[in-house]
Amino acid sequence: MAKMKLEDLVSQLRAAYGDALSAVVLYGSAAGGEHHAKRSDMNVLVIAKTLTVSSMRAAGSVARAWGEAGHPPPLTLTEAEWRSSVDVFAIEHADILQRHKILYSAPPFDLKYGVTVSPRDLRLQLEYEALGMLLRLRGRVLTSDHDAAQRLETLVSGTSQVLVLFRAILRLRDEVPPADNEELCRLTASRAGFDASPFVAVLAHWRGEKILDAGQLDGVLEAYHAGLEQVVAYLDALPAGA
Repeated sequence: MAKMKLEDLVSQLRAAYGDALSAVVLYGSAAGGEHHAKRSDMNVLVIAKTLTVSSMRAAGSVARAWGEAGHPPPLTLTEAEWRSSVDVFAIEHADILQRHKILYSAPPFDLKYGVTVSPRDLRLQLEYEALGMLLRLRGRVLTSDHDAAQRLETLVSGTSQVLVLFRAILRLRDEVPPADNEELCRLTASRAGFDASPFVAVLAHWRGEKILDAGQLDGVLEAYHAGLEQVVAYLDALPAGA
């Protein structure tokens, strides 16, 4: 059976939600020009005027088919939730607003209307997410024992989240994140004071351009961990209102 495509997703969501559907938005790497089929997800935001259990059940088969095509379930919010969550999901809102493609929008809905990312909210969420990322890395290192494949997967599987974090750091500095992810790593490293090379090495492996071998892994992991420590320290030192 053929895998579901974006146009199929949109038409089936419109049928499931009817007049309650406000927008379907592609976001992330697929909308930003850095999509890699083997590693990148096709992330979709669905916004509705209202959501009920019955309407979500009607859309359930659509979400399942989208998942069977290898993609995460659509991120589904009401219009009110999309606008009100900008404080607690400042990183996600900023990333979606910069890198998105409108697949469907019912007039007069406007994705950007009433959504302003506060630098203070962005900074607080950034510190929380960066520390959480560091702690998860440590936990996986502690439980990986001598399994090099597991340590490598720990680094590679976090690539998308690290790139989101780096883009948010640059936005906090009122800089526009570059579209190229290697340039993004190097620029963020220069701003926050850490070594970009382990992040660039993991990115190249993630892209399939230059595979990390077992002999390189421990050195890359050591420098990667040190880089995340510096990111946390850099964010912690920023003024609370930054």
